[in-house]
Amino acid sequence: MSIQTSGLHHVTAIGGDPQRNVDFYLRALGLRLVKTTVNFDDPGTYHLYYGDGSGRPGSLITFFPWKDAPLGRRGTGQATTTSFSVPESSLGWWRQHLAKAGAPVSEIKGRDGEEALLFRDPDGLELSLVAHPQEDPRDPWDHGLVPPEHAIRGLHSVTLSVTAEQATAGTLTEDLGLRFVGQEGNRLRFEAGDGGPGSLVDVLVRPGDERGLVAVGTVHHVAWRVPDEATQVSWRDELLDRGVRVTEILDRQYFRSIYFREPGGTLLEVATDGPGFAADEPLLELGRALKLPPWLEPSREQIQRALPKLELPA
Repeated sequence: MSIQTSGLHHVTAIGGDPQRNVDFYLRALGLRLVKTTVNFDDPGTYHLYYGDGSGRPGSLITFFPWKDAPLGRRGTGQATTTSFSVPESSLGWWRQHLAKAGAPVSEIKGRDGEEALLFRDPDGLELSLVAHPQEDPRDPWDHGLVPPEHAIRGLHSVTLSVTAEQATAGTLTEDLGLRFVGQEGNRLRFEAGDGGPGSLVDVLVRPGDERGLVAVGTVHHVAWRVPDEATQVSWRDELLDRGVRVTEILDRQYFRSIYFREPGGTLLEVATDGPGFAADEPLLELGRALKLPPWLEPSREQIQRALPKLELPA
């Protein structure tokens, strides 16, 4: 590809009870709720975006929370672990903090020069906190409920589980422009842009594992960054020329998106960096009010009646 992503944009997962989701990601993980909107394809469901102070690309995890929906199944054909970057000295603090919050949490484990803490959110979504030896220059959300010296800096990486690596590796290198940087056992690592936290994807090869089922507690898709709409158009044209089945460009209000599925099964998105989350409300007020795209505004009253009320920290 002549066009390359600079790194992760966001990860979108399926949640259960929306209030429980808000409580965990704001109170336990200390992220900022940067946008409260709806699933544009199912306006009776929230779409909740969490990230740093302004919701910069690379800091974001988002959820479609469906209360009482069935649990999914982790397996191949999915992004099975979403990892966040934290300071090297913080993992001990995080282990105690998450245990107090009731999250199932592992011992601190080392791998490939990094230390990581594996845990699950209340719906069973597998997450990890990674202390990378390369200092993460990104600023945390410093008005959250986690002390700034320990706070999450943004996404670190995602792990894709596959039955065979060759086709997935080809998509990452040829269609997204990532570089293969190493292998440890059945885990292959790729990086984008300048490398480091926020640019990494691990491919975990598990040929005997069961196929995953996307529902509550699993990742729906992984989004990669593109700087602007013009580059996205060129990228889409290149993908089509390569025979990739890619969607039309879709207006997500805060970015523009295209989607395609890599051969291992994971749904991928290429999302523009702009216009960003301050497009329809002031930066200081992000996430506090329900925001709808113009085409759904005429149905605001009906949509609000269908959505459960959310209680946010003061």
